[in-house]
Amino acid sequence: MVRKFSFIASSTPDAQAAAKHLAALYGNARQEDADVIVALGGDGFMLHTLHNQMSTGRMVYGMNRGSVGFLMNDYSDKDLSGRIDAAVENIIRPLEMIATDADGTAHSALAINEVSLLRQSYQAAKLRLSIDGEVRLEELICDGVMVATPAGSTAYNLSAHGPILPLDAQLLALTPVSAFRPRRWRGALLPNKVTVTIDVLEPDKRPVNAVADHIEVKTVVRVQVAESQHSTTRILTDSSHSWNDRILAEQFLY
Repeated sequence: MVRKFSFIASSTPDAQAAAKHLAALYGNARQEDADVIVALGGDGFMLHTLHNQMSTGRMVYGMNRGSVGFLMNDYSDKDLSGRIDAAVENIIRPLEMIATDADGTAHSALAINEVSLLRQSYQAAKLRLSIDGEVRLEELICDGVMVATPAGSTAYNLSAHGPILPLDAQLLALTPVSAFRPRRWRGALLPNKVTVTIDVLEPDKRPVNAVADHIEVKTVVRVQVAESQHSTTRILTDSSHSWNDRILAEQFLY
């Protein structure tokens, strides 16, 4: 299948050189005219690209010209059309965050990886957790808490000892960061259709910030999180090393 590619790159010299080289080989369409956006860089650049292509219908194929590259395919300039034709497509629904700050202003943002709440000062955060309007944890004292998607379960969620979720699992991970009380609470697995509400207790004494991927809201008093019913982004991974394969392999690393 003949496709139009648009090559975009992070600011690193390796990524910029790769974009120039590939554009000379395959042509370089404008993003709005392309069938596939080829992102060259690392995971941060890929996440930024997926946000920019949200609900456009364009597929994103990443090649690693950065450091970690968990979201990326290996770099090669050979048979790009064939690789993309054989690639596995994953459609991702992001989380929608509505964060209300101390002034009563509501801020909306989307998160492909996770929505996290983190303490702002030396004082531990004190939070109340509700699922679909029912209080499930009256008081959690911690450094923070996050709601992670399957796509984001191997990112910050994994660093906080949260579970790794297969990409097609209809689940969200609710994971605490350094829980102090209740000390043994390790989080919860939730159906992806629920709405999570997190109320900040004692917000003046224990201020908390909320972050949806790279969008931060300062001094929040309430955060609601639910999977989006309207927004989607499309990512392609090599069939020889699909995203589900990567997530499975991650669970056997030691």
